Amino acid sequence: MRHTLPLIFSAVALVAAAPTGIQPAHLDTGVSPHQDFFRHANGTWLKETKIPADLSSWGAFNELREGNRTILRQIMDEAVAKPASPLAAKVGTFYAAGMDTAAIEKAGLKPLQGRLDSLKAVKDAASLATVAAKLNRESVGALFGAFVAQDDKDSTRYILQLTQGGLGLPDRDYYLLTDAKSVELRKAYEAHLGAMLQLLGETPEAAKAGAAQVLALETKLATASMSLTDQRDPNAIYHKMTPADLARQAPGFPWEAYLHTLGVKPQKQLLVRQPGFFKALGQMAGSVPAAQWQTYLKVRLVEAFADQLPEAFVKQSFAFHGKVLNGLPEAEARWKKVQSQTDGALGEIVGQLYVAKAFAPEAKVKMKAMIEDLRAALGDRIRQLDWMTEPTKKAALEKLAAFNVKVGYPDKWIDYTKLKVTPGQYLENVAASRVFDLERNFDRLGRPIDRAEWGMTPQTVNAYYDPSMNEIVFPAGILQAPFFDLKADDAVNYGAIGMVIGHEMTHGFDDQGRQYDAKGNLRDWWTEADAKAYNTRTALVEAQYNAFEALPGLKVNGKLTLGENIADLGGLKIAFEALKKQWARTGKPAPKDGFTPEQRFFLGYAQSWRFTARDEAVRNRVMTDPHSPAVFRVNGPLSNMPEFFEAFSVPAGAPMRRADKDRPTIW
Repeated sequence: MRHTLPLIFSAVALVAAAPTGIQPAHLDTGVSPHQDFFRHANGTWLKETKIPADLSSWGAFNELREGNRTILRQIMDEAVAKPASPLAAKVGTFYAAGMDTAAIEKAGLKPLQGRLDSLKAVKDAASLATVAAKLNRESVGALFGAFVAQDDKDSTRYILQLTQGGLGLPDRDYYLLTDAKSVELRKAYEAHLGAMLQLLGETPEAAKAGAAQVLALETKLATASMSLTDQRDPNAIYHKMTPADLARQAPGFPWEAYLHTLGVKPQKQLLVRQPGFFKALGQMAGSVPAAQWQTYLKVRLVEAFADQLPEAFVKQSFAFHGKVLNGLPEAEARWKKVQSQTDGALGEIVGQLYVAKAFAPEAKVKMKAMIEDLRAALGDRIRQLDWMTEPTKKAALEKLAAFNVKVGYPDKWIDYTKLKVTPGQYLENVAASRVFDLERNFDRLGRPIDRAEWGMTPQTVNAYYDPSMNEIVFPAGILQAPFFDLKADDAVNYGAIGMVIGHEMTHGFDDQGRQYDAKGNLRDWWTEADAKAYNTRTALVEAQYNAFEALPGLKVNGKLTLGENIADLGGLKIAFEALKKQWARTGKPAPKDGFTPEQRFFLGYAQSWRFTARDEAVRNRVMTDPHSPAVFRVNGPLSNMPEFFEAFSVPAGAPMRRADKDRPTIW
């Protein structure tokens, strides 16, 4: 369970021409800051911004991501034309194979054919397990997922974990909701599956029947799946057992044979996140006809490799996943798709090349100083809490002091020597990279915890908190304007990247993170009274966000987004306190551009979250993303902050000032 900023954003650029600090041109002074601060800070930008045809959304993250792509494209083009090292040559070979569309068209289905033929071996539960395991080694999302991570209750060891999966739609609710939009999406999905089966050579009649069978099978898997909301409780998805226990609790599926084929050494224990799902899967393994399993696996296989196949498959995949699910008018350019795939396969090689070209070392120094400011500010707030008793405060401060911090890029890079990349073999290269990642992951078993490992590449525009590691991580990618700008004043930087730092710190104490101790173990270190007081306060956050309407009739899920909303509110408060510490050292500056330093802090925050999205993408995210839409990530926490009320003279009763009884004060 890793807490992050929105995962939809992947990379950021060093854009030399990017404006510095507050952007007055983005403001809409016709909208009062007392009514809607998000639109006050970004209203003109919202009116003037058009979402690019190949994207489902546009905002500050996207601006950085697109600028970053210029750098990454240059890196990859250079790696193709004149690689500076064997590592760069591997990047160039991978990228060139993906760009060779003539070779991909000529090969047709040949690269996939052996895998398609292997599906005919499915005759019973035993053969289903063997075939599915071979597909899962190449990240084909069939049946369920298996991976190695730290044991939530013993962070000193790695353990094999099984988790529900096997769905083609983004989440179980897409199969189960009965509203008109959900029914329409399922019909479109079924038609898409039929189209894919026809591209694989099925007759229209057989393809239609097969698509219906796949939808019916996936609906059974969805019915057995836990909801995203229920999975927010870490104890609800912690079920340690032996392989023999699993076989007894979920009979009908040959678990040990599956794991052996997957490439996992025999294990004494494993974690099963959703036992009910696996019990249902065991029953399905023997009751679902073999032919139906074969069709299901065929669909999952072609979906997993659609972008590495001829253009007809790429177009059909986009027609559903791009147009229907996210409302995209146009597909991404080929080079962008291949660049993303190369980045995913060889991320830390690309990261080394990226850091050398685009990362300013002084950013790391400044960032670490800000992090310590925020750590001190959070410590002060914990000590001053009037609702928490001393024993819990002591444990919270121990956890805060134990936070490990990573900034910029890893000290130790992944060794890609074992990953073979072959010229002109795009699909096979993608498959090989997936197997390489899986084997690296499984190789953790029995080894000491690798605390030098990163969960994101340096070029990623994101940040995260890992509760089992008890660490906060800030890749080089996000350390650029508007989130971090060495030329901007402290107020803007603390409002933007300072809030991001505080957000990740607060994840250590949100509704999930608070259940892990200083050593990263899932353990209750709270007194009963303190836990009750905490839950009373978080209930106010949940109720506030439940009332937000993202689209007509579509409300935000306050429970699903609770952790991120707590982190946003805590992050802002901590960042503001840290800024005051900075002013105590350097002196509080005079107003600038017509704004007080306090106002610049809040404007810096709001403008860094400028964002607009297509309705289809908004719906998708509200149903699956633990982050609230951007407008509520700004207006939600600010309407709870007395510091904001004072900075902008927000009167009682205004929409941007919630009543005292409704305002949560947590950290």
